[in-house]
Amino acid sequence: MVAPGPREHRAPPEARGERLDQHLARAFPEFTRSRIQGLIEAGHVRADGRPVKASSRLRGGELLSLHVPPPVAALPEAEELPLEVLHEDRDLVVVNKAAGMVVHPGAGHASGTLVNALLHRVKDLAGVGGELRPGIVHRLDKDTTGCLVVAKNEQALVALQKAFKTRAVEKTYLALVHGHPKAEGRIETLYGRHPVHRQRFTGKVKEGKSAVTVFRTREFFEGAALVEVDLLTGRTHQIRVHLSESGHPLLCDALYGAGRKAKGQVAQAQERLGRQALHAWRLGFAHPRTGKALKLEAPLPEDFAASMKVLRE
Repeated sequence: MVAPGPREHRAPPEARGERLDQHLARAFPEFTRSRIQGLIEAGHVRADGRPVKASSRLRGGELLSLHVPPPVAALPEAEELPLEVLHEDRDLVVVNKAAGMVVHPGAGHASGTLVNALLHRVKDLAGVGGELRPGIVHRLDKDTTGCLVVAKNEQALVALQKAFKTRAVEKTYLALVHGHPKAEGRIETLYGRHPVHRQRFTGKVKEGKSAVTVFRTREFFEGAALVEVDLLTGRTHQIRVHLSESGHPLLCDALYGAGRKAKGQVAQAQERLGRQALHAWRLGFAHPRTGKALKLEAPLPEDFAASMKVLRE
Protein backbone atom coordinates (compact mmCIF):
# COMPACT_ATOMS: atom_id res chain seq x y z
CA MET A 1 0.00 0.00 0.00
CA VAL A 2 0.99 3.67 -0.31
CA ALA A 3 1.90 4.45 3.30
CA PRO A 4 0.69 7.76 4.74
CA GLY A 5 3.32 10.21 5.96
CA PRO A 6 5.88 12.72 4.69
CA ARG A 7 8.04 12.44 1.59
CA GLU A 8 10.74 14.74 0.26
CA HIS A 9 12.32 15.22 -3.15
CA ARG A 10 14.96 17.66 -4.34
CA ALA A 11 14.14 18.95 -7.81
CA PRO A 12 17.26 18.62 -9.99
CA PRO A 13 18.57 21.64 -11.93
CA GLU A 14 17.36 20.16 -15.22
CA ALA A 15 13.77 20.28 -13.91
CA ARG A 16 13.76 24.06 -14.39
CA GLY A 17 10.59 25.14 -16.21
CA GLU A 18 8.65 21.90 -15.58
CA ARG A 19 5.15 21.92 -14.11
CA LEU A 20 5.15 20.90 -10.46
CA ASP A 21 2.41 18.24 -10.78
CA GLN A 22 4.07 16.60 -13.81
CA HIS A 23 7.45 16.48 -12.10
CA LEU A 24 6.06 15.01 -8.88
CA ALA A 25 4.12 12.35 -10.80
CA ARG A 26 7.42 11.17 -12.28
CA ALA A 27 9.29 11.48 -8.98
CA PHE A 28 6.62 9.45 -7.13
CA PRO A 29 5.32 6.91 -9.70
CA GLU A 30 3.17 5.19 -7.09
CA PHE A 31 0.73 8.10 -7.45
CA THR A 32 -1.36 9.10 -10.44
CA ARG A 33 -1.05 12.68 -11.63
CA SER A 34 -4.64 13.37 -10.54
CA ARG A 35 -3.77 12.11 -7.05
CA ILE A 36 -0.76 14.45 -6.95
CA GLN A 37 -2.99 17.33 -8.04
CA GLY A 38 -5.46 16.48 -5.28
CA LEU A 39 -2.69 16.55 -2.66
CA ILE A 40 -1.50 19.91 -3.97
CA GLU A 41 -5.00 21.39 -3.88
CA ALA A 42 -5.47 20.12 -0.32
CA GLY A 43 -2.28 21.93 0.77
CA HIS A 44 -0.21 18.78 1.31
CA VAL A 45 2.63 19.81 -1.03
CA ARG A 46 5.18 22.59 -0.44
CA ALA A 47 8.28 23.89 -2.19
CA ASP A 48 10.99 25.12 0.19
CA GLY A 49 8.26 25.31 2.82
CA ARG A 50 5.91 27.49 0.76
CA PRO A 51 2.43 26.57 -0.58
CA VAL A 52 2.34 25.85 -4.32
CA LYS A 53 -0.08 25.31 -7.20
CA ALA A 54 -0.17 22.34 -9.55
CA SER A 55 0.74 24.63 -12.44
CA SER A 56 3.73 26.18 -10.65
CA ARG A 57 6.92 26.09 -12.69
CA LEU A 58 10.06 24.76 -11.02
CA ARG A 59 13.27 26.77 -10.80
CA GLY A 60 15.35 23.68 -10.10
CA GLY A 61 16.91 22.86 -6.75
CA GLU A 62 13.74 23.30 -4.64
CA LEU A 63 13.10 20.91 -1.78
CA LEU A 64 9.63 19.52 -2.48
CA SER A 65 7.80 18.09 0.53
CA LEU A 66 4.71 15.97 0.15
CA HIS A 67 2.50 14.74 2.98
CA VAL A 68 0.14 11.80 2.41
CA PRO A 69 -2.72 11.80 4.95
CA PRO A 70 -4.26 8.52 6.14
CA PRO A 71 -7.12 7.33 3.91
CA VAL A 72 -10.61 8.29 4.99
CA ALA A 73 -13.75 6.19 4.78
CA ALA A 74 -15.31 6.08 1.32
CA LEU A 75 -18.56 7.94 0.77
CA PRO A 76 -20.47 5.03 -0.86
CA GLU A 77 -21.99 2.68 1.69
CA ALA A 78 -21.02 -0.96 1.88
CA GLU A 79 -23.87 -3.24 0.79
CA GLU A 80 -24.21 -6.99 0.96
CA LEU A 81 -24.96 -7.79 -2.68
CA PRO A 82 -24.46 -10.95 -4.76
CA LEU A 83 -20.90 -10.90 -6.12
CA GLU A 84 -18.99 -13.66 -7.92
CA VAL A 85 -15.23 -13.39 -7.36
CA LEU A 86 -13.00 -15.09 -9.95
CA HIS A 87 -9.67 -14.16 -8.35
CA GLU A 88 -8.49 -12.22 -5.30
CA ASP A 89 -5.14 -11.43 -3.70
CA ARG A 90 -3.71 -8.57 -1.64
CA ASP A 91 -3.46 -6.25 -4.65
CA LEU A 92 -6.55 -6.84 -6.75
CA VAL A 93 -9.83 -8.63 -7.22
CA VAL A 94 -11.39 -9.87 -10.46
CA VAL A 95 -15.17 -10.29 -10.46
CA ASN A 96 -17.72 -11.71 -12.85
CA LYS A 97 -20.01 -8.69 -13.07
CA ALA A 98 -23.70 -9.50 -13.25
CA ALA A 99 -26.13 -7.99 -15.75
CA GLY A 100 -27.94 -4.92 -14.48
CA MET A 101 -25.19 -3.90 -12.05
CA VAL A 102 -23.71 -0.42 -12.50
CA VAL A 103 -19.98 -0.27 -11.74
CA HIS A 104 -19.77 3.01 -9.82
CA PRO A 105 -22.30 5.14 -7.91
CA GLY A 106 -23.56 8.10 -9.90
CA ALA A 107 -26.68 10.02 -10.86
CA GLY A 108 -29.64 7.67 -10.47
CA HIS A 109 -27.46 4.89 -9.02
CA ALA A 110 -26.49 5.86 -5.48
CA SER A 111 -26.62 2.24 -4.30
CA GLY A 112 -26.64 -1.31 -5.60
CA THR A 113 -23.42 -0.80 -7.57
CA LEU A 114 -20.30 -2.93 -7.86
CA VAL A 115 -18.41 -0.47 -5.65
CA ASN A 116 -21.05 -0.82 -2.91
CA ALA A 117 -20.73 -4.61 -3.14
CA LEU A 118 -16.91 -4.52 -3.07
CA LEU A 119 -16.85 -2.27 0.00
CA HIS A 120 -18.74 -5.02 1.83
CA ARG A 121 -16.88 -7.98 0.31
CA VAL A 122 -13.26 -6.79 0.37
CA LYS A 123 -11.81 -6.41 3.87
CA ASP A 124 -8.20 -5.41 3.08
CA LEU A 125 -8.57 -2.22 1.02
CA ALA A 126 -5.41 -0.12 1.41
CA GLY A 127 -6.87 3.07 -0.02
CA VAL A 128 -7.01 4.70 -3.44
CA GLY A 129 -6.96 8.45 -3.97
CA GLY A 130 -6.97 9.03 -0.22
CA GLU A 131 -10.14 7.00 0.38
CA LEU A 132 -10.74 3.45 1.56
CA ARG A 133 -12.39 2.45 -1.69
CA PRO A 134 -11.66 0.05 -4.55
CA GLY A 135 -9.75 1.39 -7.55
CA ILE A 136 -11.88 1.05 -10.67
CA VAL A 137 -9.44 0.27 -13.50
CA HIS A 138 -11.96 -0.18 -16.33
CA ARG A 139 -15.72 -0.38 -16.70
CA LEU A 140 -18.39 -2.52 -18.28
CA ASP A 141 -21.78 -1.23 -19.37
CA LYS A 142 -24.64 -1.85 -16.94
CA ASP A 143 -26.02 -4.78 -18.95
CA THR A 144 -22.66 -6.25 -20.02
CA THR A 145 -21.51 -9.21 -17.93
CA GLY A 146 -18.12 -10.77 -17.24
CA CYS A 147 -14.54 -10.15 -16.14
CA LEU A 148 -13.72 -6.86 -14.44
CA VAL A 149 -10.53 -6.17 -12.46
CA VAL A 150 -10.42 -3.79 -9.49
CA ALA A 151 -7.33 -2.55 -7.61
CA LYS A 152 -7.11 -2.70 -3.82
CA ASN A 153 -4.28 -0.18 -3.48
CA GLU A 154 -2.77 2.78 -5.29
CA GLN A 155 0.30 0.99 -6.72
CA ALA A 156 -1.88 -1.72 -8.27
CA LEU A 157 -4.24 0.90 -9.69
CA VAL A 158 -1.41 2.87 -11.34
CA ALA A 159 0.18 -0.29 -12.80
CA LEU A 160 -3.11 -1.66 -14.13
CA GLN A 161 -4.16 1.68 -15.61
CA LYS A 162 -0.82 1.80 -17.44
CA ALA A 163 -1.30 -1.76 -18.72
CA PHE A 164 -4.74 -0.89 -20.11
CA LYS A 165 -3.46 2.34 -21.65
CA THR A 166 -0.52 0.62 -23.37
CA ARG A 167 -2.71 -2.24 -24.63
CA ALA A 168 -0.85 -4.80 -22.50
CA VAL A 169 -4.15 -6.39 -21.44
CA GLU A 170 -5.93 -9.16 -23.37
CA LYS A 171 -9.69 -8.58 -23.49
CA THR A 172 -11.90 -11.13 -25.24
CA TYR A 173 -15.69 -10.87 -25.41
CA LEU A 174 -18.51 -13.08 -26.66
CA ALA A 175 -21.42 -11.46 -28.48
CA LEU A 176 -24.61 -12.60 -30.16
CA VAL A 177 -25.23 -10.52 -33.27
CA HIS A 178 -27.83 -10.16 -36.00
CA GLY A 179 -27.08 -11.59 -39.43
CA HIS A 180 -24.06 -13.52 -40.64
CA PRO A 181 -20.78 -11.61 -40.32
CA LYS A 182 -17.59 -12.70 -42.06
CA ALA A 183 -15.61 -15.61 -40.62
CA GLU A 184 -13.15 -13.10 -39.21
CA GLY A 185 -12.30 -9.45 -39.55
CA ARG A 186 -10.61 -6.35 -38.18
CA ILE A 187 -12.47 -3.07 -37.70
CA GLU A 188 -10.22 -0.03 -37.31
CA THR A 189 -11.69 3.47 -37.26
CA LEU A 190 -11.41 6.87 -35.70
CA TYR A 191 -13.87 7.10 -32.84
CA GLY A 192 -15.87 9.78 -31.06
CA ARG A 193 -19.22 10.95 -29.79
CA HIS A 194 -22.06 11.04 -32.31
CA PRO A 195 -22.51 14.61 -33.59
CA VAL A 196 -26.33 14.48 -33.28
CA HIS A 197 -27.23 11.75 -30.78
CA ARG A 198 -24.93 12.77 -27.92
CA GLN A 199 -25.59 9.66 -25.81
CA ARG A 200 -24.17 7.54 -28.63
CA PHE A 201 -20.69 7.03 -30.10
CA THR A 202 -19.62 6.36 -33.68
CA GLY A 203 -16.70 5.20 -35.77
CA LYS A 204 -17.82 7.47 -38.62
CA VAL A 205 -16.01 10.64 -37.58
CA LYS A 206 -13.35 12.70 -39.35
CA GLU A 207 -11.42 13.34 -36.15
CA GLY A 208 -11.16 11.22 -33.02
CA LYS A 209 -9.22 8.56 -31.17
CA SER A 210 -8.18 5.28 -32.76
CA ALA A 211 -10.42 2.26 -32.10
CA VAL A 212 -9.51 -1.31 -33.10
CA THR A 213 -11.76 -4.37 -32.84
CA VAL A 214 -10.87 -7.88 -34.09
CA PHE A 215 -13.55 -10.57 -34.39
CA ARG A 216 -13.99 -14.24 -35.28
CA THR A 217 -17.36 -15.89 -35.91
CA ARG A 218 -17.60 -19.02 -33.76
CA GLU A 219 -21.07 -20.26 -34.71
CA PHE A 220 -23.80 -19.40 -37.23
CA PHE A 221 -27.52 -19.64 -36.49
CA GLU A 222 -30.61 -18.84 -38.52
CA GLY A 223 -30.39 -15.05 -38.72
CA ALA A 224 -27.76 -14.63 -36.02
CA ALA A 225 -24.23 -15.60 -35.02
CA LEU A 226 -21.98 -16.03 -32.01
CA VAL A 227 -18.91 -13.82 -32.36
CA GLU A 228 -15.66 -13.80 -30.38
CA VAL A 229 -14.21 -10.29 -30.12
CA ASP A 230 -10.76 -9.07 -29.11
CA LEU A 231 -10.85 -5.49 -27.93
CA LEU A 232 -7.51 -3.85 -28.78
CA THR A 233 -8.61 -0.43 -27.56
CA GLY A 234 -11.10 0.42 -24.85
CA ARG A 235 -13.43 3.12 -26.15
CA THR A 236 -16.89 3.55 -24.64
CA HIS A 237 -19.43 1.23 -26.36
CA GLN A 238 -16.70 0.22 -28.87
CA ILE A 239 -17.82 -3.34 -29.59
CA ARG A 240 -21.47 -2.32 -29.82
CA VAL A 241 -20.67 0.52 -32.23
CA HIS A 242 -18.21 -1.33 -34.45
CA LEU A 243 -20.41 -4.40 -34.89
CA SER A 244 -23.54 -2.30 -35.43
CA GLU A 245 -21.89 -0.06 -38.02
CA SER A 246 -20.56 -3.14 -39.82
CA GLY A 247 -24.18 -4.32 -40.21
CA HIS A 248 -24.35 -6.76 -37.29
CA PRO A 249 -25.68 -5.10 -34.12
CA LEU A 250 -25.89 -7.05 -30.88
CA LEU A 251 -29.12 -8.79 -30.04
CA CYS A 252 -31.23 -6.61 -27.73
CA ASP A 253 -29.05 -3.54 -28.13
CA ALA A 254 -31.67 -0.80 -27.82
CA LEU A 255 -29.17 2.00 -28.42
CA TYR A 256 -27.30 0.72 -31.48
CA GLY A 257 -29.62 -1.93 -32.90
CA ALA A 258 -33.12 -0.59 -32.39
CA GLY A 259 -33.83 -0.54 -36.12
CA ARG A 260 -33.07 -4.23 -36.58
CA LYS A 261 -36.28 -6.28 -36.65
CA ALA A 262 -36.01 -9.86 -35.44
CA LYS A 263 -38.23 -12.81 -36.26
CA GLY A 264 -38.44 -16.50 -35.53
CA GLN A 265 -35.81 -17.93 -33.22
CA VAL A 266 -33.87 -14.67 -33.09
CA ALA A 267 -36.93 -12.90 -31.71
CA GLN A 268 -37.39 -15.71 -29.18
CA ALA A 269 -33.72 -15.51 -28.18
CA GLN A 270 -34.01 -11.75 -27.67
CA GLU A 271 -37.11 -12.22 -25.53
CA ARG A 272 -35.22 -14.74 -23.41
CA LEU A 273 -32.20 -12.45 -23.04
CA GLY A 274 -33.76 -9.03 -22.53
CA ARG A 275 -30.43 -7.16 -22.54
CA GLN A 276 -27.56 -6.53 -24.94
CA ALA A 277 -25.85 -9.82 -25.78
CA LEU A 278 -22.30 -8.99 -24.67
CA HIS A 279 -20.12 -10.91 -22.21
CA ALA A 280 -16.54 -10.05 -21.14
CA TRP A 281 -15.38 -13.64 -21.40
CA ARG A 282 -11.62 -13.60 -20.85
CA LEU A 283 -9.16 -11.16 -19.31
CA GLY A 284 -5.38 -11.53 -19.27
CA PHE A 285 -2.71 -9.25 -17.80
CA ALA A 286 0.56 -9.24 -15.86
CA HIS A 287 0.10 -9.06 -12.09
CA PRO A 288 1.05 -5.53 -10.99
CA ARG A 289 3.28 -6.76 -8.14
CA THR A 290 4.75 -10.08 -9.33
CA GLY A 291 4.61 -9.72 -13.11
CA LYS A 292 3.09 -13.20 -13.30
CA ALA A 293 0.62 -13.70 -16.14
CA LEU A 294 -2.99 -13.87 -14.93
CA LYS A 295 -5.66 -15.28 -17.23
CA LEU A 296 -9.25 -15.25 -16.00
CA GLU A 297 -12.40 -16.57 -17.63
CA ALA A 298 -15.99 -15.77 -16.67
CA PRO A 299 -18.55 -18.51 -17.39
CA LEU A 300 -21.48 -17.59 -19.59
CA PRO A 301 -24.40 -16.18 -17.59
CA GLU A 302 -27.61 -18.17 -17.57
CA ASP A 303 -29.58 -15.80 -19.81
CA PHE A 304 -26.85 -15.72 -22.49
CA ALA A 305 -26.55 -19.53 -22.50
CA ALA A 306 -30.35 -19.89 -22.65
CA SER A 307 -30.51 -17.56 -25.68
CA MET A 308 -27.87 -19.63 -27.46
CA LYS A 309 -29.89 -22.76 -26.75
CA VAL A 310 -32.95 -21.17 -28.37
CA LEU A 311 -30.90 -20.22 -31.46
CA ARG A 312 -29.52 -23.76 -31.79
CA GLU A 313 -32.93 -25.41 -31.73
